Amino acid sequence: MSSPVQCAAGTDRRPVVIGRVRGELVARTAEAVTVDVGGVGYEIAMPTRDLVALPNVGEEVVIHTHLHVREDQMALFGFAEEDGRTVFRHLIAASGVGPKLALAILGALGPDRLRAAVAADDVDTLTTVPGIGVRSAQKLVLDLRARLALPAGGIPTTGGLGAVRSALEGLGYGSAEIREAVDGLQGDDVEVLLRTALQRLGRR
Repeated sequence: MSSPVQCAAGTDRRPVVIGRVRGELVARTAEAVTVDVGGVGYEIAMPTRDLVALPNVGEEVVIHTHLHVREDQMALFGFAEEDGRTVFRHLIAASGVGPKLALAILGALGPDRLRAAVAADDVDTLTTVPGIGVRSAQKLVLDLRARLALPAGGIPTTGGLGAVRSALEGLGYGSAEIREAVDGLQGDDVEVLLRTALQRLGRR
């Protein structure tokens, strides 16, 4: 029978990774929950959108988790869906975004609205999140464009340079910018080509 706390331990002295927690929801605050798993209480910080979607205290919950490790502490961050955890990991990989700000972004916008804002270069939406100003929002858009899978109508997933051109058009770039960004690019991997093109555009 599978364990309610699913882990993967490496052999190179890395910490255990807690990827999912299943157990009884025993406490809930405005920022976190405590889940009892075999007599051990796991305190898990979550976005507000995910917190309000949880069942009542006393019921069983399944939470997808990310274990954040620093020199002086370890903290669990949880999400109702795997997609939320995936986007959270993209966010904390971005420059200047820590776990607390990443939770605030997901709590305010959710994964889909965040993707839409990034795809549309919608700085105004991002600045509605406390702690994000105009400059940091602009930087975040550039950083996340190549990391996040955009919603339907955003980035095509098949094809070569034609798909990259279409994606850049959808992101609002002009024909001259697109020609400069894709000049000399070769290959069929749209994700790699698009990332390179966006890096070129970001340096302009």
